[in-house]
Amino acid sequence: MPRSRRLPLLLLLTLALFVSLWQLIRDEAGITRESFQVGASPVTVYRLQGVGPAPVVVVAHGFAGSRRLMEPLALALAGRGYVTVMYDFMGHGRHPLPMRGDLQEAEGTGAFLREQTAEVADFALELPGVDGRLAVVGHSMATDILVRYAQRDPRVEALVGISMFAPTLDATSPRNVLAVMGALEGRLEAEGRRVVAMVAEVDPAGVEPFTTYGDPEAGTARRLAVAPRVEHVGVLYSATTLDETVGWMDEVFGGGNGPAGIDGTAGGAAGGGGGTAPVRAHGRGLWIALLMSSVFLLARPLARRLPRVSEQPRGADASWRRLLLVGGIPPLLTPFLLRPLPTGFLPVVVADYVAVHFLTVGLLAAALLWWTGGRPGVAQLLERGGLRGRGGARVAVGAGLMVAFFLLFMAWPLDRFFTSFFPGPERLPLLLAVLVGTLPYFLADEWLTRGSEARRGAYPFTKFVFLVSLGMAVALDFDGLFFLVIIVPVILVFFVVHGLFSRWIYRSTGSPLVAGLGNAVAFAWALAVTFPMYAGG
Repeated sequence: MPRSRRLPLLLLLTLALFVSLWQLIRDEAGITRESFQVGASPVTVYRLQGVGPAPVVVVAHGFAGSRRLMEPLALALAGRGYVTVMYDFMGHGRHPLPMRGDLQEAEGTGAFLREQTAEVADFALELPGVDGRLAVVGHSMATDILVRYAQRDPRVEALVGISMFAPTLDATSPRNVLAVMGALEGRLEAEGRRVVAMVAEVDPAGVEPFTTYGDPEAGTARRLAVAPRVEHVGVLYSATTLDETVGWMDEVFGGGNGPAGIDGTAGGAAGGGGGTAPVRAHGRGLWIALLMSSVFLLARPLARRLPRVSEQPRGADASWRRLLLVGGIPPLLTPFLLRPLPTGFLPVVVADYVAVHFLTVGLLAAALLWWTGGRPGVAQLLERGGLRGRGGARVAVGAGLMVAFFLLFMAWPLDRFFTSFFPGPERLPLLLAVLVGTLPYFLADEWLTRGSEARRGAYPFTKFVFLVSLGMAVALDFDGLFFLVIIVPVILVFFVVHGLFSRWIYRSTGSPLVAGLGNAVAFAWALAVTFPMYAGG
C-alpha cells in the first residue's frame, strides 16, 4: 500500500478502536461493580446507583466460559435496577480450584457446582439492597446446574435458561421458566419447545415463540424466545436475549426496575409489553467485534516496525512433494501414536491432549524437515536460520514484541470485555507445560511453509491437515476427547488470525522463527487460561 494511504488508514483504525472502547465503557455508566470472595468462588456484584431494594439475579456461565462472558446480561439486568451477582464456576475463569467429580454424571461434577451455586445464592440474598426475592440466569452447561438447584430451592422465583438443556425439568418445577435459544441452535430450540409445551397444553411444534403460557403469580409461566441469526455464543450478545431476560424478570416480579427504583409499573416481557427503561448492552457484541477487528488490522502496519532478521527470506522453500511428506504424514500418524498412551497428565480438560498432539506433530515434522533437508549439522542449522551474529537477538526481540502486542492489544481487551483471559498463579505451570508442546509445532510449521520460493497455499494446507488430525483423534476416542470438539472452531479462528499475523511478520523480518515463537506462546496462553481445570473423579 502506498505510504500516502497508510496514514489515513492508521488514523481510521485508531479512531475505530477508541470509539469501540468508549461505547463499551459507556454501557457501564452508573453501574457499580464490587468484587467478593464467597468461599473460594470469585464473585462480582453489579448494581445501579441510587436504586432501592430490589430482587437479586444470580448469573452463571457455561462450560469453558467465565463470569465476564455473561457481562452483557449483568449490565442489562443491573441497568434495570436488579442486583446482579456473577461468579466463576470451579475450574473456570479466576476460580483457583479445579472441578471435581465425574464430568459425565449429573451427581458428579454437577453436584459440586450446585453446592457452589447454593453458597453464592445464600450470599446474594444477604447483600444490602436485596429485597429477599431471587432469580437465576444460566447459559449452556449452567442451565442444567441451575434447573436442578432451583428444583431444590423454593426461594428461586424465576429462571432463564439460555441455550438450555435440562432433562430434569418438569411441568411444575422450576418456577417461571424462560428458554432462550439462538436461531442457529436447532436442537436446543426443540428442547425449549419441549420445556414450554409442558404447561402450554400443546404439541411442542405448536408452541408460539415470544408468547407467555401459564401464570407468573402461580409460578407456572413458561416462554420460548428465539434470538435471530445467532449461535451458541452470539446468543449471549443478542438484543433479543437481553430484552427477553429483563422483560421476564419484570413480568415475574411485577414491575420495572429502572433508575427511579422498583415502581411496579412496567410489567411484561420483551415483545409482550416490555418496560419503560431502556435495556443496556444491546450493541456490546458488535462493539467488541469492532474493537478486536481494529486491533487485528493495526497489527499489519505495526509489523512493519519489527527488526529485519535476514535480507534473504529464510525457510524450507518446500516443494509440494516435500510439503505432502513433512506436513501430511506427522499429523495423520499422530492420532494413532497417541491412542494407546495416557495423556491426562495436566489438571485441565483436553488441553493436555492438545499439547501432546502439537508436540508429537511438531517433533515428527522437525525430524522430517531435517532428514529431507540433507541432515544438516548444528552449524548449518544456525546458518540457515539466520541465527548467527545479531540474527538470534533480532529473532528474540521480534518474538518478544509480538508477544507484547498479543498481551496488550489482544489479551487485555478480551479479558476486560469478553472472557477471562489472564491466568491466575495456579495456571502458570499449565501455560509452561502447554508451551513445551506448541513450540516444536509452530517453529517446524513456520519453517516448512515459508521461504522465497514457498508454495502458494502451503500454510492453509498444513493447518487443514492438523484439524483433520484432531478430528481423527476424536473419532478414535470419542468419550475421552469429546470436549475437544468444542475447541476445534477456536483453533480454526486462531490459525486464520495468527496465520495472517505470521505472514505480515515474515514479510517484515524475513525469518519464520519470529512468528513461530510468538504464535507458540500465544496459543499456549489461550489453551492454558480458557479451558477448565479438572482434578478428576
